[in-house]
Amino acid sequence: MIAFFKSNIFPILLVNFIGILGYSLVIPILIFIVTDFGGNGFIYGILGATYPLFQFIGAPILGRLSDRIGRKKVLIISQIGTFLAWSLFLLAFMLPEIQLWEQNNAVTGQYIMTLPLIIIFLARIFDGFTGGNISVANAYMSDISTDEDRNRNFGKMGASTSLGFVIGPAFSGLLASTLLGEILPLLLAALISLVAIFVINFRLKESVPCIVDTKGVSFKNIRRFFQVEHKDCYTEGSEETQLESGKGFKQVVKIKGVPVLYAIYFFTFFAFSLFYAGLPIYASRILDWSAIDLGVFLAYSSLIMILVQGPLLTVLSKRMPSQSLVIIGASLLALSFVLLSYKNLFVLYGANTLLSLGNGLMWPSFLAMLSGLGSKRTQGAIQGYGTSMGSFASMFGLIIGGMLFEKVDTMVFMFGAVIFFIIVVLMFFNQHNKTVPIRTLQPSS
Repeated sequence: MIAFFKSNIFPILLVNFIGILGYSLVIPILIFIVTDFGGNGFIYGILGATYPLFQFIGAPILGRLSDRIGRKKVLIISQIGTFLAWSLFLLAFMLPEIQLWEQNNAVTGQYIMTLPLIIIFLARIFDGFTGGNISVANAYMSDISTDEDRNRNFGKMGASTSLGFVIGPAFSGLLASTLLGEILPLLLAALISLVAIFVINFRLKESVPCIVDTKGVSFKNIRRFFQVEHKDCYTEGSEETQLESGKGFKQVVKIKGVPVLYAIYFFTFFAFSLFYAGLPIYASRILDWSAIDLGVFLAYSSLIMILVQGPLLTVLSKRMPSQSLVIIGASLLALSFVLLSYKNLFVLYGANTLLSLGNGLMWPSFLAMLSGLGSKRTQGAIQGYGTSMGSFASMFGLIIGGMLFEKVDTMVFMFGAVIFFIIVVLMFFNQHNKTVPIRTLQPSS
């Protein structure tokens, strides 16, 4: 146990856990905040889509920047953005509920747009644009992992995420039931983000080698002065490794295996966006759940994933290739989404168990596959554009999910089941055209 806390992966696991904890504290109460300020399911979906829309813009920039100036600096920038966004979110509770406009039609339903809602939208925009911490954290984990421990390390990364989702939702409802109401979870989220800045600064070591030394650098070369160039410390071993981290999307998708994995990235986030758009509305409107009930449901899911992504995935990854684990996980996810459409508490928790098991097997295995492509000089770009794929899918999935739930109720989850079946098919055919992780760079003498 002591060796684990001293290991090179513990700081990034701690950073990931802290970041997820702050975010997950707000998930169970967000639908109630939106409706209290005049919104409805449509506005909730739009608000949910705002973050991934601006993450779609910001993540590739931060990912590529982390290839140039280092993961640590970009993680600090991202976390500062998160802290400022939560502070802006809190400001919404101090403003008067001035009505800006009202709308009621067949597409949007009835809602009132108020000044606090606008401020909340601005907070999500700001957090989304600086929200490249996920892609950069994954790139960091790729940097410090070998082919032997890649699956195991990403399993631990997933477990740290799940642990954050266990504690956050479980306490969120309890905190919101105090005299301070929804303000207390938001205060705690802001405080946690502030703590994460100090953890990154003092505990995390830079993982990108050969960041240029700026001592004695002339002011004439601005790019060198701001540490945005690498030294030539690698020899090139393949066509793919000739790519530089500053290259764009067209160059990244030329790396073997990236297009298929990006498609799976997109489909996975789209399907889960339907889930996250529909579940809070389903819980509050049909099941008549409180924030505590929803928090317990989400915490149970994350607890299962901790068990899967920790000991179970560690054992299975030694016996099965990542492709097979992705196929098994996606199959379980498809089945779970079918069961989610049934309005029965016992069936819902059964669906939640399958969903957690499938997600725990699939996602870390998928990330391990993605991190095996390219090189350290391109991993930030690969992960950044991958995050953009997820953000782009989430943006549309959350909007469409909210609108579909208004029309077809819980049948929206059946669309997610079909998407995961498509992922199974993609991975099945990908197995017959296996992608070999590119790790042919050798340090130059």
